[in-house]
Amino acid sequence: MEFFNTLSDWLWTYVVITMLVGCALYFTWNLKAVQFMMLPTMLKNLFRPSDQPIESIGRHKISSFQAFAISLSSRVGTGNLAGVASAIFVGGPGAVFWMWVMALLGAATAFMEATLAQLFKRHGKDSFYGGPAYYMKYGLKQPWMGILFAFLIIYGFGLANQLVQSNTLCDALSSTFHIPMHYVAGGLALMTLAIIFGGIQRIARFCAMVVPFMAFGYILLALYILVVNVTQIPTMLSLIVRSAFGWEQAAGGAVGIAIMQGVKRGLFSNEAGEGSAPNAAATATIAHPVTQGLLQSLGVFTDTLVICTCTAFIILLSGLYDQGTDGIILTGHAMEHHLGSFGGWFLMAAIFLFAYSTIIANYFYGETNIRYITGKSWAVTLFRLLSGVMVLLGGFMTLQQAWGIVDLAMALMTITNLIAVLLLSRYAFRLLKDFKEQKKQGKEPVFNPDLFPEADLEGWREAPKNK
Repeated sequence: MEFFNTLSDWLWTYVVITMLVGCALYFTWNLKAVQFMMLPTMLKNLFRPSDQPIESIGRHKISSFQAFAISLSSRVGTGNLAGVASAIFVGGPGAVFWMWVMALLGAATAFMEATLAQLFKRHGKDSFYGGPAYYMKYGLKQPWMGILFAFLIIYGFGLANQLVQSNTLCDALSSTFHIPMHYVAGGLALMTLAIIFGGIQRIARFCAMVVPFMAFGYILLALYILVVNVTQIPTMLSLIVRSAFGWEQAAGGAVGIAIMQGVKRGLFSNEAGEGSAPNAAATATIAHPVTQGLLQSLGVFTDTLVICTCTAFIILLSGLYDQGTDGIILTGHAMEHHLGSFGGWFLMAAIFLFAYSTIIANYFYGETNIRYITGKSWAVTLFRLLSGVMVLLGGFMTLQQAWGIVDLAMALMTITNLIAVLLLSRYAFRLLKDFKEQKKQGKEPVFNPDLFPEADLEGWREAPKNK
């Protein structure tokens, strides 16, 4: 375990952060700050029904909003509760500032990877499917790279990430209801298997129903706490900024630690550049790839600038961030400080909804890449069972053990995915230009696959008869 932790720390310090920041700045510049300039279009398209001609796509039924909800389900998880708390605990209040910075810039990266996933998506039996492994194979023409990424995301999201989600949920429920963690883990594993054996349609319906409810309720609670503590907000914001640049050493620690924690836990939460959300983005039935790219940018904003910020403000306004507690325990103490026993109960409900929906979405990412490696039904069934086992094992580990495994997985996935996105960036730049030109002409943008005659765009042509 020590070797993996050392390797993970080295990759994050010298490779991942440099690539994340560099790519985010490069994409923001070349996309002309699309994540800011087209925010109204993002909001307009959020609940827009699919207008892609039915005869061109066959039987596919995953809406743009459902695909957005699946990816948001993975983004909005225990990273928004335990991850933010850990970032503040280790890196001080300044880590929140660097989470904001990475979200603002990383939204451009999220646009790129989601747009490419849509462009190179494939026809499936019940829905489209795609993601980084597919744009590596069909865009870069490098199947080996696709297989490498598929294994990384299966390891990172389909298996390792489940440990953090399960551990946090089991720990919280166990401490509240005084039930042994392994009993909670067993029940959670059975519930997970019941959903994932239902297939992508059930996953999409589950996420579309749960995600808006859980996010809206949490935001309302945070707004109430902000109103009650409105006089403390200027002091809190000043503390965040001072700590971000190392001017509040006692509370925030060194600036490097604040940056590291902000970027690492920010990426764990919003996933921009990691290559996970594109697996969900590819499933949507839409008229133009850019539409889903814009929605995935909105997902980064929703996750980090809204929900993670809610958790950060709840913790910092409580004044308990430097009292020696970490993770979900710190968040729980902060909630109880503001709301008494109700805060603890509300947090339990939030943890369950956040973590469970993330477990389901993470499974979906893994299955998509299992299908990339092999079309054998037994492989999918085996992966479903392994997912249940990993959820079960989460109840037998410590949070720090789980974080160590996940951090290495995130680093390897991010490096591989960003290399591919950079090499394919010309496609996304041309797609955005085409989208804007059609908008200027007063049209609703519709993608014509003949724009890229050199590319293998099976998902944008009529579905094969045997699908």
